[in-house]
Amino acid sequence: MRILYIDIDTLRPDHLGCYGYHRETSPTIDKIAQQGVRFDNVYCSDAPCLPSRTALMSGLFGIHSGVVGHGGSAAEMRPEGASRSFKSRLEVESLAGVLSSNGYRTASISPFATRHGAWSFYAGFGEIIDTGRSGMESAEEVVPKAAKWLEDNAAYQDWFLYLNLWDPHAPYRVPAEFGNPFLNAPIPAWLSQELLEIHRAMVGPHKARNVAGFKNEADAFSAALPEQLVRTPTEIADMADLKQLFDGYDIGVRYADAHVRHILELLEQKKVLGQTAIIISSDHGENLGELGIYAEHGTADCATCRIPLIIRWPGKARAISDSGFHYNLDLAPTLIELLGLKGPPIWDGRSFAPAVENGCECGRDYLVLSQCAHVCQRSVRFDDWLYIRSYHDGFHLFPKQMLFDLRFDPHEQTDLAEAEPEICRQAVYRLCEWHDEMMASMTSDVDPLWTVIKEGGPFHARGALKPYCEFLEKTGRAEAADELRKKHPREWGRAINPNDYARQAYLKNLFRGLDRKKT
Repeated sequence: MRILYIDIDTLRPDHLGCYGYHRETSPTIDKIAQQGVRFDNVYCSDAPCLPSRTALMSGLFGIHSGVVGHGGSAAEMRPEGASRSFKSRLEVESLAGVLSSNGYRTASISPFATRHGAWSFYAGFGEIIDTGRSGMESAEEVVPKAAKWLEDNAAYQDWFLYLNLWDPHAPYRVPAEFGNPFLNAPIPAWLSQELLEIHRAMVGPHKARNVAGFKNEADAFSAALPEQLVRTPTEIADMADLKQLFDGYDIGVRYADAHVRHILELLEQKKVLGQTAIIISSDHGENLGELGIYAEHGTADCATCRIPLIIRWPGKARAISDSGFHYNLDLAPTLIELLGLKGPPIWDGRSFAPAVENGCECGRDYLVLSQCAHVCQRSVRFDDWLYIRSYHDGFHLFPKQMLFDLRFDPHEQTDLAEAEPEICRQAVYRLCEWHDEMMASMTSDVDPLWTVIKEGGPFHARGALKPYCEFLEKTGRAEAADELRKKHPREWGRAINPNDYARQAYLKNLFRGLDRKKT
């Protein structure tokens, strides 16, 4: 079987037409959904990028693999220790490793491993093509490399190509010549001037008054790009700014969709499109107003953790939707079952192959979602509820627990935790049940969430409290700064993470003089 897995970074399902979005962002992806199965409740078990893709390829929850964050010990997979053989277990126990050991040609076309130093991601891939700009490359730079690989390999019977596009990822920077297909299209109706004012009063990184982060300074990504390519406002002062942000994100989705079409056209030219399984998904979503956060994926909520999954498998179910709860790490055992192969018993994933084969629902009773890169949170998604428990708020001033009824509040604006204590108790029971199962089923006795906290907190918030409080005071919010200092006394005065300076310098050098019109 030929398998094309297209991973479009930061892609929200509800910004695709096939999931009901009112803007025409995804005509190509919508057609694929009509020919296969659209999964409505798939979530990354661990967010954001590094934890999510580690879970996808390893088949393990972050609490088992050890990867739950973007820095420190929690950015590395746990060593196997004395039991390690001549090769790492990932050589044959990763998704790509299982496929390779069964005769599949496996290839990754992505900058992901270099961007995050995630070398374990390469395990099992026979061919690795790094697209070279650590996630700043847009689709017009990536797709020609995929086209070349398909020219050489499309006719082969069994292959797995992992293709990674980054265009919806902030800063939103699709080439200027692409224009704005949504110039006259309204933003989603749930957003209003009144709600924007509420968001502007909120505290925390990537809120309306500091979209670019704690000090509201454009990062090295944005600073290295020509000004006309940056479509992300650093502050949302009014509805025009809000439209600019939504347009920027949606243009990235539409641009990626256009390049997906180019890949499918090439498969059609090679006369193998009908014999190729097409999978479209993402590593995580994007907060676009949820919890008052914009242009970031830094929480364990639905906006960040819910991802699209569309599977068009030759000879299997067509034009149906599946509403069951699934993790991204469930995909590995699903593919292995569909291929008639055997996966390693170490995987945490649970196959949902029956949903692909005949539309049979086989979802989980509930999901537990984790985020330890920007905050330290675990959430429980069950029935119509989303329960969020914060262990470190990432300087957002989140309460310890939040509860949202997604039937009436899909964008997480009304916290019902105080009004629904019984629902919260049910969620905490599920969270404890999951945690007990995870701790009992691994050799380590350490929960990496607590490793993150003991090492200084979530990576993207380390050392940020003092400069952020100074920023709040300069912008007339001294009262919020006082509240943050009281809530986080141990972190007051902690130095900025030196790794941040090194990363900023690296990115500036990497993208200095970038001229997108010449690429």
